[in-house]
Amino acid sequence: MGGRPVTRILTFGCRLNAYESEVMREHAKAAEDGVETIIVNTCAVTAEAERQARQAIRKARRAHPEARIVVTGCAAQIRPETFAAMPEVDQVLGNADKMAADAFIAPAPERIVVSDIMQVRETAGHLVSGFEARARAFVEVQQGCDHRCTFCVIPFGRGPNRSVPMGRVVEQIRDLAAQGFAEVVLTGVDIASYGGDLPGRPRLGQLVRKILALVPDLPRLRLSSLDPVELDADLLAAVAEDDRLMPHFHLSVQAGDDLILKRMKRRHSRADVLRLAQRLRDLRGDVALGADFIAGFPTEDDAMFRRTLDLVDEAGLTHLHVFPFSPRPGTPAARLKRVPGDVVKERAAALRARGETAMAAFLAARIGRPARVLLEDDGRGFCEHYLPVRVAGEAGRVVTVRIKAVEGGVLVADAI
Repeated sequence: MGGRPVTRILTFGCRLNAYESEVMREHAKAAEDGVETIIVNTCAVTAEAERQARQAIRKARRAHPEARIVVTGCAAQIRPETFAAMPEVDQVLGNADKMAADAFIAPAPERIVVSDIMQVRETAGHLVSGFEARARAFVEVQQGCDHRCTFCVIPFGRGPNRSVPMGRVVEQIRDLAAQGFAEVVLTGVDIASYGGDLPGRPRLGQLVRKILALVPDLPRLRLSSLDPVELDADLLAAVAEDDRLMPHFHLSVQAGDDLILKRMKRRHSRADVLRLAQRLRDLRGDVALGADFIAGFPTEDDAMFRRTLDLVDEAGLTHLHVFPFSPRPGTPAARLKRVPGDVVKERAAALRARGETAMAAFLAARIGRPARVLLEDDGRGFCEHYLPVRVAGEAGRVVTVRIKAVEGGVLVADAI
C-alpha cells in the first residue's frame, strides 16, 4: 500500500517550514489508497501564529470532512496535547518525526507521535526537487539553536544546533542547478551558527565560498536570516567578491536599544548593527538590508522604542519584519513587566510605517536602473535585492531589465 495523497499542505512561519513542507509533499506523493490528507505545518513564534493555525485546522475540517488532518511544526512539537485535543485533528507529528517518509507511507496508529527534539543530534538535509515554478529552491544547511533569547521558544521546538555536512550541501545544490533552478536559498533556524558541531568547525562563510566555487553553474545564491554577530570573514569576503551571492541580507536585530537587547539576551549591541550595516555597504555598495524587530518588549519605554525607530534610518534598513511582543509560556520574558497591549500595537504600527517609508524610498531609487530578475511566475519575479518586479518573460529564467516605475509596491520593468 502506498502513502496517502496530500490534498494540500498549509504552511505557517519561516522558510525552513516552507522547505520541510516540500519534503513532506514528496514523502506523501506516491499515495494510492484514496485517502485525502491535509498537513498543517505550524509556527510557534507568536500566539497569533498558533491562533491562525488552529483556525486553519477548523476551516480545513469543514471543507474536507473525510480528510485525514495531520498537525506538525514547532507549535505541535512544543504543545502536542493542545492540538491533539482538537476534534478536527487525527494525528500530531513532532518536528523530527515529520521528516520521516514512513510517517506518511505507513502512519503510526498513535494520535501523538512526538520525539524528544532536544536529543536529536543530526539533520539529514533532504534533497527536494518539487518546488513550484522550478525557479527558486530552498536547501536546509542547519537545524536548531543553542542560544536562549529570553522571548523565544523556537529552540524547544527545533532542538540543538546541528549542521548538514558541506559535501552534502554542495551535492544537493549541484543537483538543483543541473535541474535548472536559477536560485538556491540556504535556510535553517540559525544559519549563522553553521558548522559549530561539525569536524573542524567550518563557518557559514566557508560553506558559501565552497558552494560558489564548486557549483559554477548556479546563477544565484541567497541567504536566509542572519545573526548580526556571526558574519565571519569568509562570508564578508564572498559578499565583496562574488555577485552571485545576492546583495540582500536579513538581520535578526529585534531592538535598537542596548538595555532591551540585554534583557532579550541578544549577543549584539546597537553599535554592532550599525558597524555591520556600514561594513556590508563598504563591501557591496548596492546592498539591501532587512531586519526582524519585536515591538513592545517588556520594560520598553518611549525613549527605548525611539532608539529602535531611529535605528531603521541610521542603519538604512528597508525590508522590515515587525512582530508585536507575544509572551511565550515558559520563557523568561513572559515573567517581565508587560507593556500595555494598546501601546504594543501602536509601536508595531509605527515600526511598520517607518519600514514602509524606507521601502518606498528604496523602490523609487531603483527607477531608471538595471536589474536582474528571476521570474517565478510568468510576468513576475524578484530582483537581486528581493524586490518584486513585474516584467514579461518565462518563469524560471533570469532576465536583465530596466526599472521604469513603481506600482503598488511592485517595480515595473522592461526587458533589456
